Amino acid sequence: MLTGVPRGTKDILPGTINGWRYAEQIIREVCREFNYQEIRTPIFEHTELFQRGIGDGTDVVDKEMYTFTDRSGRSLTLRPENTASVVRSFVENKLYAEPMPLKVFYIGPMFRYDRPQAGRMRQFHQFGVEALGAESPVVDAEVILLALTVLKRFGLKDLKLKINSVGCPNCRPQHRKLLQDYFRPHLDELCEDCQSRFDRSPLRILDCKVDADKPFMAGAPKITDHLCDECRAHFETVKKLLDEAGVEYEVDSNLVRGLDYYTKTAFEIQYAPLGAQSAVGGGGRYDGLVEELGGPSTPGVGFAIGLERILLAMEKQNLLPTGKEAVDIFAVIPDEGGVTDAFRVITNLRNKGLVCDMNLVERSMKAQMKQANREQARFALIFGEEERSRGAVTVRNMADSSQEEVCFGALEAYFNK
Repeated sequence: MLTGVPRGTKDILPGTINGWRYAEQIIREVCREFNYQEIRTPIFEHTELFQRGIGDGTDVVDKEMYTFTDRSGRSLTLRPENTASVVRSFVENKLYAEPMPLKVFYIGPMFRYDRPQAGRMRQFHQFGVEALGAESPVVDAEVILLALTVLKRFGLKDLKLKINSVGCPNCRPQHRKLLQDYFRPHLDELCEDCQSRFDRSPLRILDCKVDADKPFMAGAPKITDHLCDECRAHFETVKKLLDEAGVEYEVDSNLVRGLDYYTKTAFEIQYAPLGAQSAVGGGGRYDGLVEELGGPSTPGVGFAIGLERILLAMEKQNLLPTGKEAVDIFAVIPDEGGVTDAFRVITNLRNKGLVCDMNLVERSMKAQMKQANREQARFALIFGEEERSRGAVTVRNMADSSQEEVCFGALEAYFNK
């Protein structure tokens, strides 16, 4: 027997796929309302893209990427996130020459070597948006509102929005030095990861889950106390716009996100009933990423939402559709002589857009009628020998068990009626 599915992956079976399709349908509806267009990028990219885009020293690059060498000796990586890929596409296809902003969304699988647990997989799926080419704080507020709209359209409640500003290249160096000066006396008390972050990216020490409850963490210098005038004004406008939209939020000075490319606005959306894995999505602004990846200076802002966690949350609140989708017509064939007529009729009805199925294994007529019920068929077409001799079929309404004989040539009109 073959070994099972690789750890951290799972099959999405026919019994659960309707929940995924339902979620994706809502995502597409909301993105259409906000005028975001879909983009699809390759599942694997050159490793350098993520090293430059996400940043060496991040947990994603150092510990979590699935990287391999192809037969030509090139280092390739299964995408751990999609922002870097979207920006690569933006640069490579010269989309910056089109009217700005470019507003896109994506839905697809990502890959990270992580410890699997509820709502966290090694192959996981994300929905995300990216808005490129606009530096206005209005875009930040719009992106946050889009994320919340999708989650609320799913029917989720008890959502908490946390926001922060992580500054820009003008004000972050001062805060970086203040952080290093503050944490230097506590260096031996930090976890191994934070000790390595001390020189490379001390800001991410604030986001550490291991050291979060240590007493000295509460006194660390806050980036919001050291923003430059431009970043402060930007953040104040984002908050004002969220207030105008009636969005409740909490300013969390320790919210820095885990990737190097963020500037100014950072945000995270939490769903409390999920417990320790309460973060269902987040993002922020990344004004230097396009330039870092070889394009012209172009501001950007976006977010990503993990679909596995969303579906888990929806399941907890009984918000997912249950059962399989019903069919319009099920063909019941009492004897082998009716197979040809049934196949021809069903094919014609399918061509007219009706959802049809037919008996494909050896079953009694009684068993076939039970199968029609299991398929939740609206109508059963019974291809009895006598009806066929008259060029007709018995149409049974499965809701009230009424039935009538209809000629083959009149079936299309009958169902149109």
